[in-house]
Parts: sequence; structure tokens; C-alpha cells
Amino acid sequence: MATTSTEAARPGTVMRAQSAGLLRACRPRQWLKNALVFAAPAAAGVLTTGAGLRGAFIAFAAFCLAASGTYLFNDAADVAADRRHPRKRLRPIAAGIVPVRLARIVGSVLLGLGLLVAFSGGPPLGAVVAAYLALTFAYTRWLKHQPVVDLVAIACCHVIRAYAGAVAVAVPVTGWFLVVVSLGSLLIVAGKREAELRASAPTASAPTASVCTVSAPASDGTATGGTAIGGAAVGTRATLAVYTSSYLAHVRAMASGAMIVTYCLWALQEHTGAAKVCYALSIVPLVLVVLRHALLVDRGVGEEPEELALGDRPLQVFAGLMLLLLALGIHLS
Repeated sequence: MATTSTEAARPGTVMRAQSAGLLRACRPRQWLKNALVFAAPAAAGVLTTGAGLRGAFIAFAAFCLAASGTYLFNDAADVAADRRHPRKRLRPIAAGIVPVRLARIVGSVLLGLGLLVAFSGGPPLGAVVAAYLALTFAYTRWLKHQPVVDLVAIACCHVIRAYAGAVAVAVPVTGWFLVVVSLGSLLIVAGKREAELRASAPTASAPTASVCTVSAPASDGTATGGTAIGGAAVGTRATLAVYTSSYLAHVRAMASGAMIVTYCLWALQEHTGAAKVCYALSIVPLVLVVLRHALLVDRGVGEEPEELALGDRPLQVFAGLMLLLLALGIHLS
């Protein structure tokens, strides 16, 4: 009787495990990236209106659904490589918790829902989300294996998110906005690759994440940090065999310097009155955010950028102060 009960309960247990695995594979922590859709509406001051808030949330929901669909397809395509990676092998699809076929079916449903939600916000938003999906699938199939191009492709995905927010609420996008977002995105992506490269070093000596106050688990359930994992990461991401730490550090320095200069020009030249004071003061926390991010990456933390935002208190304080000053500037404009 006990054996029969166990066998009867097994299908339900498997379904629960697969459901939990699918949720993890959708990487809800990475939905934080989709908050970029609120940037343009917030800068335009339309988030306080019903139409603006509704449009921004439609864009956010569309990108959450679409991005989760692409994560499922990406993990299904990389299942063999992920199984050779000390951390990625614990992802639900690589670990065998979620079958590859099921991941692709659910991924297709999420992609369809994402496009449906996007087009409900208007054809322009639907077109932007469709362009995002085209770029992510090109990245999964080919661009991810091309050095330098892979950095630009991922950065462009972030820029598309920010642009989608403007499209969703029908506000114009300035050149300043696009340049700052583009450079900031390149900075984050280069930091991610550098952290991956440092983690893959056979004799990594960087302190672990706890030194940098980042202890939140990664999206696949494991802790992020600067621990050595041999050459497995290089084996699962071809471009890491081409990049060097000095090159990626150079990209970060170039992107961060150009972004700060562009932001300063925007803050000091494009505003007047009391608003200008707030925008000018926001330069200080922006620089602190860049410097804090550089410190974390240099210590081997940054492989999961969203975990830095969720787990590092100084970074949260600096970013929060910058957003507060920007909000005041927008209110006073």
C-alpha cells in the first residue's frame, strides 16, 4: 500500500517540481532590467498621469513575458554547455528538472503573450518588442559567439527597453537620453563579461561576494561571487576565450567616462533655474554608482548585474539618491 501511495503521489511531485523549475527558468529577478521602460516616461513627467502609467506598465508586462520566453529558449539551446558550467548546471533545464521540449513550449506561449500584450499598447510598441525578440534570437543563434558584437547586442537589448517606454507613452526621445542609456548599458555588459572572465581564471584571487556585501542568490539559486571555477566558464561562453580582463576594463573605463561626461553636459546645459541645481547635484551619486560598480567588478562580483542592484546596499543608496534628485528636477522643471 505504501508503494502504491508513493507511486500515486509521484506525478504530482514531478509537476510541482517542474512548475517551480519553470518559474526559476523564467528568471523573475532579471525582470528588474525591464524597469528601464519607466525611464523615458519618468523623465518626461508623464508617470503621474493615468495614460502614462498604464502605457508604461503595459510595456513592462510585455517585456517581462517576452524576456522570460527568450530565457527559456536560450537555456534550452545552451543545455549541453550549461551542464559543463559549475553554476549554470544547476539551472532547471540543465539540471533536468524542466524538459527541453516543455521549456520550448512554455517559451513559445510566453513569447506570444508578450507580443499580444505589446500590441495591445499600440502597433509601435508591438513593433519595438518584435525587434527586441528578433535581436535576442539572433544573439542566441549567432551574435553571442562574436567577440565585441556580443557586447553591443546585449547593450542594444537594454536600449530597446528604454526606447520602448518612450514609444508606449508617445513621448520623444532625446539624443542625450539615448547616448547615456547606451553607454550605461555597455558599461554593465562589459562588467558582466569581466566578472565572468575573472571567475573563470584557474587561480582567481579576488575576494568573494561577501566582502562586497553582495550575498543574494543568483537567478538559478546559487550564490554569486568571485570564486574560481577553473576554465568551465570559458568553455561555455566562446567569447571569454578571446577577451582579456584588461580589454574589458578598458571598455568599462571608456563607457563610464563617456557616460559621465554626456550626463554632465545634459545636466548643466539643458536645464535652468532650480531644476538645474537638482540635475547638477545628481551627478555626484551617478559618479558614486559608477565607482561602486567598478569596485565590485574588479573584485570579481558582477556576473549577475541584477544581483548587485538587489544585494549591494551602498549601490542602492547611491542609485536611490540619484533618482530622488532627478525626481525633484523633473518636478521643478
